[in-house]
Amino acid sequence: MSMVFCRGCAKEISTLAVACPQCGAPQATQQSYAQGPAISTGNPYLEALKNYAVFNGRATRREYWLFFLINMGVAFVMGFIDGFFTTGGVLQALYNLALLVPTIAVGVRRMHDTDRSGWWLLLPIVNLVFLAQDSQPGPNRFGSNRKGIN
Repeated sequence: MSMVFCRGCAKEISTLAVACPQCGAPQATQQSYAQGPAISTGNPYLEALKNYAVFNGRATRREYWLFFLINMGVAFVMGFIDGFFTTGGVLQALYNLALLVPTIAVGVRRMHDTDRSGWWLLLPIVNLVFLAQDSQPGPNRFGSNRKGIN
């Protein structure tokens, strides 16, 4: 049997407890994942491209960072191809221009997941801290939590 901490008094209780035996605070029932805009393709890169101009809603930390890593990998390959064919960086520039809006959109949705405005992306160091934070539990002003955490 696994243990969790009570939501009211922070004492360790069983995961099966409906209420805390010490303070009586109701505990969360089994978590169910939220209905809504979950990743349907299984690939966050393709999902971000599919929602290329959606600036509302939320994006999980996993979705944002996997998109970022895949995007960096593709950009690296484009740069290598540009160097191999000596095109002067045209392919990489076109790729970066094509993915400018989807990158901003997924970043804004990630900021929304931490209950912050998308304008925080304009601050260089602070935005990295916010992008690395976990999702805000429960619904916020930008929608329900896609991880199903209440």
